[in-house]
Amino acid sequence: MLQRLVVYNLAIVQKAEVEFASGLNVLTGETGAGKSVLMGALELVMGGRADSSIVRDGESEAKVEAEFVLKGRELKEIDAELDEAGLPRCEDGMLTVRRTVGANGGGRTWVNDSPVSSGTLKKLAKRLLDIHGARSNQKILEERFQREALDDFGDVGAMPERVAYSSAWTERVKTLAAIRELEGDGDAEEELDMLRYQVNELDEAGLTEEDDTIAERQQQAAAMEDLLAAANEVTEALGGDGQSVADLLARLQPDLRLMARHLAEAGEWVDAVEDMCVKAQNLSREIHRCIMGLDGAENNLEELDKRLTLVNRLKRKFKAANVAELLDTLERKRTRLEKLENRESELAKLNARLKELESALASNGAKVSSKRAEVAHKIGKEVTKELHDLGFLQAKFEVRLEAAEPGPSGLDQVKYMFEPNPGESARALADIASSGETARVMLALKSVLSAHDRTGVLVFDEIDANIGGEVGRAVGEKLKKVSRSHQVISITHLPQSAVYGDRHLVVSKRVEDGRTRTRIAEVEGDARVSEIARMLGGENLTSVTRKHAEELLRYGKTSR
Repeated sequence: MLQRLVVYNLAIVQKAEVEFASGLNVLTGETGAGKSVLMGALELVMGGRADSSIVRDGESEAKVEAEFVLKGRELKEIDAELDEAGLPRCEDGMLTVRRTVGANGGGRTWVNDSPVSSGTLKKLAKRLLDIHGARSNQKILEERFQREALDDFGDVGAMPERVAYSSAWTERVKTLAAIRELEGDGDAEEELDMLRYQVNELDEAGLTEEDDTIAERQQQAAAMEDLLAAANEVTEALGGDGQSVADLLARLQPDLRLMARHLAEAGEWVDAVEDMCVKAQNLSREIHRCIMGLDGAENNLEELDKRLTLVNRLKRKFKAANVAELLDTLERKRTRLEKLENRESELAKLNARLKELESALASNGAKVSSKRAEVAHKIGKEVTKELHDLGFLQAKFEVRLEAAEPGPSGLDQVKYMFEPNPGESARALADIASSGETARVMLALKSVLSAHDRTGVLVFDEIDANIGGEVGRAVGEKLKKVSRSHQVISITHLPQSAVYGDRHLVVSKRVEDGRTRTRIAEVEGDARVSEIARMLGGENLTSVTRKHAEELLRYGKTSR
């Protein structure tokens, strides 16, 4: 739902703020008051083209802000679009769109306060707004939307055959890609020879995850000779024969005992020297024991050097950062080798599977087409009835299915066709010349398809232009019907249509300090009666006109 729209310095509007409600919102006002400016603002929100000429005279930029409140499936789909575009999700179900247009050209766009391109905004806006009027590009004219609306209306997507078709189509795409890959190999003998050599080379290397530590182990082995020499020096100095620390301390003990006979303190010195002697001998034995455990490791250095050279050469050759990548390369090349060696049999299997899939597509696609034809006939009847209510008494609407090449959605091309009068050729909706005619056909369609339309906000811009009386009343009733499942915003000059609004907004303008300013305000009660009376009889209101306005409002209220 579009909750709020704020416009700054756009055309004659200095600032206008509109709060919309759920249901049917009608906007009325005299010609030139600024209703078209609001449509321009909505088109900017949709990602429409921005021209610097729309900036209010004397201002540096125009700005439009729109706030949408989303929930349920609509919120989920919008959040998915935001995720895909790398934009922040809707916090508390609120989505904001802000756009500026500079007086000297250029402009900027934000969604949820993050900058976006106009292309991203257009894609996102298609899920938010659908505008119907003289200047709008209705997505209902797109073949994809027409097909999706038909499928939603008839619950075609839930058909087991439709699900089976989609599954077969996805597998067919993968199968065709595999076939093209094998067929594109042409004469693969040269590649086969290379793959055999490379797979054999990698297999013979006998690579394991331990090879990732080969450099570290080689460095340890390379340092082992120096380590052993140093350890021998230390153990010899601590506890060796002759000149070791232990020998020196032992030679000091007789002198210390002599000193102990004359000095009481010397007794402690004797004990301390004996303790140091024992510790030196123990440390020497511990170092010797540890080094003996490593002895012989230097003998593996040559083997480790060869292994390291082999692993590094393979990494360079196959552009691998580590052994794990080399093992992945081996697996890929082995798989490719097996595929090429079995190329002919693999192609035969793939082509056989392709025939099965195409048969499944044809069988399931035919059933889907049959269901679509049934639904198309029903839509055609219902929309034609709605068109008769809207003044097209002899018109006919048709959903035409044309055979097409198999595609992801089936075997059909869907076209919505309109025949305004008997004997005239039916035309595609996009080819209808009259914008008013197009808009009323859209309203008839929306009346039938609205419950299956995924766009939450529908905007109708003066679709009741050049009509009146009963047709105008019918337009109001259709708008009201559509508003039960969508938020509807209708800009209208027709009082028979306006009285059906759940909320009535009036656009007016006045001159202040020599500048034209636009104001938008909700009218209720007596003020709404006055506005409907103005639409009926102009400025010179009479009691009869007001009474007529009151009667129309009562009728619009009781007909809801």
